[in-house]
Amino acid sequence: MWRIAIIDDDRQVLQGMRCAIPWEELNAECVGEALTGADGLRMVMEVQPDIVITDIYMPVMNGIDMIERLRENEFRGKIIILSGYSDFEFARQALRFHVSDYVSKPISLQTLNSVLSKVIHELTEEEEQRMKQVDLAQKLSMYEPFVQKEWVQSAVAGTLSVNWNEAMLPPQFRDWHNKTHIVLGIEIVRDLRASEVLLTDWNLFRFAVNNIVSELAGEQFEGFEYTNLPSTRSALLLHLDTDEEYSDSLEKLSKLSTRIIESIRAHLKLTVRVGIGTIKSHWTDIPDSTEEAFRAMDLKEQRPNPIYDVFMYSSAVKGAKELARIRPVKFYSELAGAIKVSQEVRAYEIIAANLEVIERDMESTTPDYLQMLAGELWGIFAYCLYEVGMVLDDMFSNEQVVMEMAGITKTEHLAEWLKDKISIICTSREFKGNSKHQQVVDSMIQYIHEHYMEDINLIDFTSKVYISRNYLAIIFKNATGETFNNYLTRVRIEKAKELLLERNMLVYEVAKRVGYKNVPYFSNLFKKYTGMNPTDLVK
Repeated sequence: MWRIAIIDDDRQVLQGMRCAIPWEELNAECVGEALTGADGLRMVMEVQPDIVITDIYMPVMNGIDMIERLRENEFRGKIIILSGYSDFEFARQALRFHVSDYVSKPISLQTLNSVLSKVIHELTEEEEQRMKQVDLAQKLSMYEPFVQKEWVQSAVAGTLSVNWNEAMLPPQFRDWHNKTHIVLGIEIVRDLRASEVLLTDWNLFRFAVNNIVSELAGEQFEGFEYTNLPSTRSALLLHLDTDEEYSDSLEKLSKLSTRIIESIRAHLKLTVRVGIGTIKSHWTDIPDSTEEAFRAMDLKEQRPNPIYDVFMYSSAVKGAKELARIRPVKFYSELAGAIKVSQEVRAYEIIAANLEVIERDMESTTPDYLQMLAGELWGIFAYCLYEVGMVLDDMFSNEQVVMEMAGITKTEHLAEWLKDKISIICTSREFKGNSKHQQVVDSMIQYIHEHYMEDINLIDFTSKVYISRNYLAIIFKNATGETFNNYLTRVRIEKAKELLLERNMLVYEVAKRVGYKNVPYFSNLFKKYTGMNPTDLVK
């Protein structure tokens, strides 16, 4: 409810204003009156009304002086001057103090109502904008950890926009400028134990690996980030002091790598191998260290300890030169991202570009290498589709896939095989609206109808259904035809209509009951969705 204060040295004017203003229609109330500018100043500062209606010529302190003092004291409310004098100089001064309107007495009821309606409309728009900003700030604060996580993953995999440069580091990562950087690639070996792990349990294992690696890294290094990559891979990004000796760093990294292998084996009964990239002076080169770390594992050279599967990258290693322009980590990450959101054409473009590089820059593309690549990509398909609620084994026969992979002997065979599988995935009924998706949406709808009065948002569901926020938004809109926020708002407004028609509650009580603490914002939404004001239903 809007709060209005009236200041005039004529008691009859005060009484007339109280009777003339259509308080209920404007959703407003009178919160104070005063006969002098000095009393008006004290009253306004005490009650902090939304709107002040004041005369100019008053004893003790005139209206202009009072307005100036109010603005000096940071009063932000709207001010309407209602004066019997049409003095241009007063009007000019009023503009300097951001007065909303300057109206001459006598004033008709129609004009008074029009002026107040205009000012209240301005207040409503400002309040709605403020609420949007508050809501945006809250969402940004809520989503910041997820944004940081996605940004680090992109920085490690090399999938940041090409426009990113060294001067555009996010504030929380500004200290990267003063550090050198190196990546440890970690891969869970697909042995018998790993094959026994259900796909549904992999999220738990990845979470456990994250905890183990982060705890061990924190014991030796101050600055680091851990991020998951597609399939069974992950990366530990470490930030080193620029004056730290390279040999000392490698010794520490080798010890950390062996501890990671031992701890994961002891606690999770899983076998992992670790690759160590080279140190990079600039953060924009971090993806190179990532590629080097996994390339070191593939080449199986530079093994500092024969007991553990820890491998260090060296550009002198045989085969490193021919792989220099091939970036599997980036390839896998970009392709997984495209498939998750059903970007079929984009997936084809990623495949064509990367296989072209493989065909051009490798001295030989043997059938064994191409079949290994097909297996890696098939594993990535399985993991990324599970994240959006699909099980790849339900769509394809495992025996048939194995037979098809065995027939891949050329790059073009691999390209056609991948395109065929992606086409089936992206155009399947399961992808567009599978039963698991429908169950998820149904449970969300039920929750909304039961908890619409609470502060709920889309991110509340991501941890419950193990689907990313962005993809959850997509499947909800596909299933319902509207966004999550629009659906929630519509449910709240429909419930508000029911409560208002019962005529047992006031507007502000109904607003609070359906989840809105700000009454003007609720009123504005109500009119937007129903075409009428809430007060129209309670008359």
